[in-house]
Amino acid sequence: MNEPSSRPLLRLENLYKSYIEGDGRRLPVLEIERFEVSVGEQLAIVGRSGCGKTTLLHIIAGIARADRGNVLLDGINLTALSEAARDRVRAVKIGYVFQTFNLMSGFTALENVMLGMTFARKKKSESRARELLGRVGLGDRLRHRPGQLSVGEQQRVAVARALANQPRLLLADEPTANVDPKNQQQIVDLIRSTCRQERVALIMVTHALDVAGQFDRVERLETINRVLQHADPNS
Repeated sequence: MNEPSSRPLLRLENLYKSYIEGDGRRLPVLEIERFEVSVGEQLAIVGRSGCGKTTLLHIIAGIARADRGNVLLDGINLTALSEAARDRVRAVKIGYVFQTFNLMSGFTALENVMLGMTFARKKKSESRARELLGRVGLGDRLRHRPGQLSVGEQQRVAVARALANQPRLLLADEPTANVDPKNQQQIVDLIRSTCRQERVALIMVTHALDVAGQFDRVERLETINRVLQHADPNS
C-alpha cells in the first residue's frame, strides 16, 4: 500500500507555458492553476498525444522553464533559479526515466548508472550501482554496453540510473512505450516497487490505460490543464 506523507513535495502554482510558432504567434501549451504531489506518492498522468505531458515533466524537472508561475520542489522554487542552478537541483532531487532511455552507448550498464552520480557531484558508489542493477535483474549484465542489451534490459538500466542518487521525485515519461508487451508490466512493477522501497515520489506519464489503472491516483491532463479545456476538440 502506498502511504504518502500529507506534506507536498511538489507544488505547481499558476503555471503557464507557451511556445512561439513560425509566424511569431504564441501557442499556449499548459495552464495549470494548482497541482501537488506528496512525499512518497505515486500517480499516473494520462492524456492524448501532443497534449503537453512531456512538456509538463520537463518543466517539473527544470529542463524547460515556464513563462510564469511557480514550481516548488522540496521547498525550492525552480522558476526562480538559473538554468545551471536548476540542473544542480535536478541532479540531486529528481530522477528521470526517458522514453528513449538516453544511455551512453560507449559505457557499460554499471558505468551508465554510476554516471548519474557524477552529475549530482556525489561520491560514486559502485556498490549502490551494483545493488540497483541487481534489483532490476541485471546483476549478471554489469559489463554489457547498451548495444549488447535488449530493449527491456536497456530500460531497466535507465530505471537504475534514474534512482542512483536516491532522488526525492522520479519522473517516468511513457516508460513502457518502447518495450515489448511481455516486458511492460515488469517495467511498471519495477519502477513502482523500487520507488516504494526508497520512499521516492513517482509521476508516471502514460497513454496506456491498463498501466494508469494500477495507480490509486490518476490525473487526466485535459482536466487540470486549462489550455486543453478551452481548445477546439475538432482541431
